[in-house]
Amino acid sequence: MRVANNVFILFLTLWINIALGQVQRFPKPDFQTGYEQPSPTTPGPRAMGLEILDVIVLVGALGLASYFALKKRSRKHIFALAIFSLAYFGFWREGCVCSIGAIQNVSLAMFDSGYVIPLVVVAFFAIPLIFTLFFGRTFCAGVCPLGAIQDVVLLKPVRVPNWLAHGLSLVPYVYLGTAVLFAATGAGFLICRYDPFIGFFRFGATFNMVLFGGFLLLLATVVGRPYCRFLCPLSVLLNWSSRLSRKHVTITPSECINCRLCEDSCPFGAINPPTEAKPPEKRSQGLKRLALVLVLAPVIIVASGWVVSKLYVPLSRQHFTVSLAEKIRLENQGVISETTDETQAFRSSGTPVQELYDNALSIQNKFRIGGWILGAFLGLVIMIKIINLSVLRPQSEYTADNGNCVSCGRCFSYCPVQAGSSNQ
Repeated sequence: MRVANNVFILFLTLWINIALGQVQRFPKPDFQTGYEQPSPTTPGPRAMGLEILDVIVLVGALGLASYFALKKRSRKHIFALAIFSLAYFGFWREGCVCSIGAIQNVSLAMFDSGYVIPLVVVAFFAIPLIFTLFFGRTFCAGVCPLGAIQDVVLLKPVRVPNWLAHGLSLVPYVYLGTAVLFAATGAGFLICRYDPFIGFFRFGATFNMVLFGGFLLLLATVVGRPYCRFLCPLSVLLNWSSRLSRKHVTITPSECINCRLCEDSCPFGAINPPTEAKPPEKRSQGLKRLALVLVLAPVIIVASGWVVSKLYVPLSRQHFTVSLAEKIRLENQGVISETTDETQAFRSSGTPVQELYDNALSIQNKFRIGGWILGAFLGLVIMIKIINLSVLRPQSEYTADNGNCVSCGRCFSYCPVQAGSSNQ
């Protein structure tokens, strides 16, 4: 009985220490040759209590952002919260866990039964989307550190031409689809690899990424949130969720008087001006164009899927197994005379070459199928974009675009109705 109690106490103590992050599963080796262990390039795992704290801070920040945007209608408070989020989620948490990067973890978990996704990652992915379904894109307003760092440097915004903005708005869909494809096939996490601001948060990145991040920050001084609008893959999901949300930020707290003062207040092009009803002849022309687009839609979707599926070979080369199989094949054929560390390690493992080739072929087939899905998805997005541009929805006042509005609150101070209600 005493032995059983001792064993129980031992396991209980071990479990508590692991939960608190105080036990190293693999102790550092004791080198006697002056070897210095390299510093990790990514943050290490945090204790369970600190991960719970991160989730609590996320929920609290989202609650405050929604309150400041929808109830208090205060740009000043939203900006102050964004500064806090930049400091906490950006520089102190070093950009990890990131709600944007969590897309990849969720994708990998959906297609790889052997991958166990951490609950905190699920929380950082799901909670912002849930809040967006109820309150619009308040996550973008004052919680996302990537949006905050761009908001801080915005000095004198200029308007991006509509034709250019519509074209660039398709890039996040390409980025999202490609990132999901790479994560689902195990080829890597593109979003984390090419995060433009992670180098600033961690004070260390490759020269190219620092240059890319610096360029985006420089561009953000005159173009409102260029990464959020024209690159961020999470913006696609937030856009969809916000269009379904129950509440949204409104330019005026009550009836719009069409004073036009808010028209130039939004640096993100997320304010829709009033429109007039089309004459009957123009309306019939628009219906004919819409009918033509609907007829061509299946053709465009299938053609887009076929085109992207043909890119499976160069895309699959980004997977380590496919790249290794190609190097081994070239070495065996005598095309390459020098070996690499990867090929030497593979040959030392004793794994049959044919098994490597079979695994690489299986991965390429996944990329071919994924290419069809990705291409069809992009074709569908393009057709929906064309349909939305073809259909003119008449409205009598200025309104915030439910999908693209990031709830920043800049338009509040431009509205005389807002000012009047604040003075009462």
